[in-house]
Amino acid sequence: MTSLLANDPGVSLNHPLDLVEELIAFNDWPYERSGDEEITASIKGSWCDYQFRCFWRDDDNVMQVATMLDMRIAEDKRASVFEALSLINERIWMGHFELWAEDGALIFRHASYVDSATGMSLNHAQALVQAAVGECEKFYPVFQFILWAGKSPAEALEAALLETVGEA
Repeated sequence: MTSLLANDPGVSLNHPLDLVEELIAFNDWPYERSGDEEITASIKGSWCDYQFRCFWRDDDNVMQVATMLDMRIAEDKRASVFEALSLINERIWMGHFELWAEDGALIFRHASYVDSATGMSLNHAQALVQAAVGECEKFYPVFQFILWAGKSPAEALEAALLETVGEA
């Protein structure tokens, strides 16, 4: 993700979704804006294209981001995925992963309060987007190891977070 922050990190536009829209447009991600309450974008990651959604709740001054991974979890794999979600979520500083029971969709969600007096800065908007996409990129392999390699949640997490040293 390219940074817009070289211009003015403290810039605050009239509406918080305006900042998110600027960030999305700057990165040339296809998107659609639904009024002052929602924007949806397709963000190409290294593992898949993520469906990114940003919701604004004016009554509460809360911005919520939700990033859906391009996979569905079958009933027979859900117990393992729920265990993996527990292991993953305890490691995440900002946001959480969840599994939607209705359709087996995996999503990352995070909500952030926006002070009505100061508004949202470009730094804040970028941090929300980077956290959502970054966590999906980091943990996507965990779910792949469970679904396709038959690994246990602990094994999948260990394999996905293995950091290599040096180059071959």
